[in-house]
Amino acid sequence: MEIGFIGLGAMGKAMATNLVKAGHRVRVWNRSPGPAAALREIGAEAAANAGDAFRGDLVISMLAEDGAVRATLLDNGAIAAAPKGLLHINMATISVALATELTTRHRECELGYIAAPVFGRPDVAAAGNLNIVAAGPTDLLDRAQPVLDVLGQKTWRVGEEPIRANIVKIAGNFMLGAAIEAMGEATALTRGYGVSAGDLLEILSNTLFAAPVYKGYGALIAEERYEPAAFKLKLGLKDIRLALAAGDGANVPLPMASLLRDNMLDAIAAGDGDRDFAVLATVAQRRAGQLSKS
Repeated sequence: MEIGFIGLGAMGKAMATNLVKAGHRVRVWNRSPGPAAALREIGAEAAANAGDAFRGDLVISMLAEDGAVRATLLDNGAIAAAPKGLLHINMATISVALATELTTRHRECELGYIAAPVFGRPDVAAAGNLNIVAAGPTDLLDRAQPVLDVLGQKTWRVGEEPIRANIVKIAGNFMLGAAIEAMGEATALTRGYGVSAGDLLEILSNTLFAAPVYKGYGALIAEERYEPAAFKLKLGLKDIRLALAAGDGANVPLPMASLLRDNMLDAIAAGDGDRDFAVLATVAQRRAGQLSKS
C-alpha cells in the first residue's frame, strides 16, 4: 500500500518503521525534521508538508495531543484538501470533543475516518505488538486491517462510531494512572514497616496482580527507573484531564481521576514532568518522608 504517516515521536517512528519493513510505500512527515530523515534512510519518502501525506491508499496520524492534531490536520487545511475517498486512521489519544469534531469534518470532506488509538509503550510498538482499539464503519475497518495487523498483535473493534475507540483509550489510561497511584501508596505503606518496594511488587505482580501494567510499571517503581521516559508524566496528566472532561460531558463523577490530577500536579511541581509516568509513585513516598531512605 501507499501510506502517509504523520507524527514521528517515539511511538510513531517505531510504527512507521514497521510499515516500511513490511514492504509498504510510506510517506512520512513530522513537525521536526530529524525523525523523518532517519526514516528516509530505511526507505521511507519525505512528505513536503502534512497535506502532502494525505494521498495514496490511506494516511495514519500519531500526534501527541489535541493541539498538535488541530494545528497539523485542521488549521492548515490538510483534511479539507485531501482527495475524496481517502482513508484517515487517527491513532492519537485525543479528547471526546475533538473526536466528535474530526468525525464530522471528515464526513463533510467525504473522507473515510476511523479512530485506532493503541495500548503499549515504544518498545511494544517497535516489536509490532501493540493492542489497537479501533472504531468506525465496518468497511473502513476491514480496509485498514492489513495495515493494523502490521502494527499490532490484536485489533479490538468497539463499534462504528470512532469516538468509542477514543473513550476506551482514555478509560484505559485512567486505569493505568490509578494502578500507578495504588502501587505508590502501597509501597510507601510497606516501606514504613521495612519492606522494600521491590519485595512487595515482586510478590504482588506475580500473584494478585500478575498483569502487564503491574509487572512493567512495578519494575520501574521498584528500581526507581524513571529516565529515560517512555511515557512522560506530563502526557499522562493530559490523559487524566481528558478523562475528567469526558466525565463532565456525560455527567460521570470521577473522584479517582481528580485525585490523580492533583497528585500529578504535585509531581510536576517537584520537577518530574518529563520523567516516566511511573514517577507518580514518588508522590506518596515524598509525603511520607521516605525519598531519602534506601
